[in-house]
Parts: sequence; C-alpha cells; structure tokens
Amino acid sequence: MASHRRPKQPSRARVSVLTAAAATAVALSAQVAAHAAPQPNKTDVKAQIDQLQEEQEQAAEKYNGAKERADQLRKQADQLQDQVARGQEQMTQLQVGLAEVAGDQYRSGGIDPSVQLMLSSDPSGYLDKASTVQQASTTQAEALKSLLDQQRRLDQEKTEAATVLASLDTTTKDLNQSKADVNTKLKAAQDLLNSLSSADRNALKAQQAQDDRASRGSDRVDLGNLPPASGYAATAVAKAMSKQGSPYVWGATGQNTFDCSGLMVWAYGQAGVSLPRTSQEQGHYGTAVTLATAQPGDLVVYGGDMHHVGMYIGNGMVVHAPHTGDVVKVMKADAMPINTIRRV
Repeated sequence: MASHRRPKQPSRARVSVLTAAAATAVALSAQVAAHAAPQPNKTDVKAQIDQLQEEQEQAAEKYNGAKERADQLRKQADQLQDQVARGQEQMTQLQVGLAEVAGDQYRSGGIDPSVQLMLSSDPSGYLDKASTVQQASTTQAEALKSLLDQQRRLDQEKTEAATVLASLDTTTKDLNQSKADVNTKLKAAQDLLNSLSSADRNALKAQQAQDDRASRGSDRVDLGNLPPASGYAATAVAKAMSKQGSPYVWGATGQNTFDCSGLMVWAYGQAGVSLPRTSQEQGHYGTAVTLATAQPGDLVVYGGDMHHVGMYIGNGMVVHAPHTGDVVKVMKADAMPINTIRRV
C-alpha cells in the first residue's frame, strides 16, 4: 500500500524571505509606475516638432552655404592646380634652354679672349666669334631672369593652391556636419511624431491643415487675382507659383523639389537672374523695402538669423517652400517674424 507524505511546509524564515521579496517587487513596480514617462501631449509634441523643423531649416541653409563655398573652392583649386602643372612644364623648358646656352658659352668662351686674339690667325673671324660669345652671355642672363621669374610665380601658385585646398577641407567638414545636423533634427522630429498615438497623430495633421488654411486665407491662390508684376519679377512670381504642391526637399533647387532659398534661386533663374544660394545671402541682396511698399517678386526673409525666405506675390501673401514634409504653398507675409524684405 502506497504511503502518503504530507508536503513539507516552508519554514517561517523562508516564508518571511518570500514575503519580503514580494513586497519589494510590488514596491518597485509602484515606484517604476510612478516615475514612468507620461504619455506625450500632442500640443507639446507639435511645439517641439515646429522647433526642430526650424532648426532643421537653419542647418539646411548652413549646408547650402557650405556646399556653395565648397563648389567654388573646388573649381578654384582645379584652376590653380592646372596653372601649377603648366608652370612646372615651363620651368622645365627654361631649365633645358638655360643649360644649352651655358654649354654653348662655355665651349665658345672657355679661353680668355685676349689670348684667343693673340693666337688667332684670323683676327676678324675671332671678333665675329667674340660677338657671338657676348650674345650668348646676354641670352643666358635673360634665360636666367625668366627662370627666376617663373620660379617665383610657380611658388606663389603652389602656395595659393595649398591655401585653397586647406579651405576646401575645412568647408567640406562644415558641409558634412551641417548634413548630419539636418538628418539629426529630422529624425528627432519623426521620433516625436511616432511617440503619439494614431488618434493624436491624425488630430495633429488636422490641426496643421487648419493652421495652413488660416495662414493662406484660401486653399490656393490664383495668379489672375494677384496684382501684376513687372519685368523679370513677373516671370519669377509666375514660375514660383507654378510650383505650388511641389515637395520641400532640403538642399534642392528644382525643378520638381525645393528648399526655401532654392525656390527663389530657381524661379529667378528662369527669369535670367542669378540669386545667391542661401537665405542669409538673399537677405542682403538687392534693396531693402518695407512690407507696406512690397511688390510682387520681392524676397521676404524671416527670422533673426535669416533662416527662411519666401517671395512676395501681392495681396499681403508670399509663396514659399516651408519645411520637410510640406510642399510649396502660399501664406500671409507676416505669418512669421519678418527680418527684411529685398527688392531684386
């Protein structure tokens, strides 16, 4: 017959330990819950995303400036390096020519001229040779002077090339850093958006659409309702307005994607006018005017650091490329703090 044993009861000490451990676990869980990150608020997230988008545009304009400088420096470096190569070739030719002149002079004038005259059976022939030796000496001196001048030019060109290449290296580092900054800001903004619930994300999009309508006054501005522009400004306005709905892409200058300053560069480029690449440079281009006297085609530059720019189209409106995730559209000219307005 099988025997039945009673299960071994835990000791009082073991029960105490288990109870304490359970209590500690409960306390820790409560503590973690108390300190857990709160559910993100869509209003706070929107404010942070707006700030990140502004910082991203600032970094993008720094990238544009660095890229423009890098392109210019690279072209300058190529030209200087070509000059150095040509200068080195000329140096080699001068050195060969000088060596030939020196050899001829040595062979012709190796003996003192008075001794040669006394030993010569043909004094008139010797005088002809002496004249040739003198000419060789003059030629050698001219060749030597040319060689020294060429050496100085070559040294200067090498120095200039080295300086430009060093500047290009520094600018390239700035370019890469600005690019990294842009991507960091974009990722941070996307991470914030992803932290919201689906309902909050949809609500945020609806709020953004409502804000856009408020800033525009209408869903789309018709060119026919705008005051007429004149000259190349008319072409620039028409071209910029024709790109409504085109995506914002930082660093882009068209013809299907744009950043803020890139839209200005492209639109005026279609009118045969070459604008500086960045919003900061555009903020010092042309002549300053006020909003009260603004005309279609004027550049409206925003922010204390001039990180954004749009084109005035009349009726108190501008067309612009806002930021990543948005498209070319119109807004009220004073929807953002205006730094300066420039007439091209």
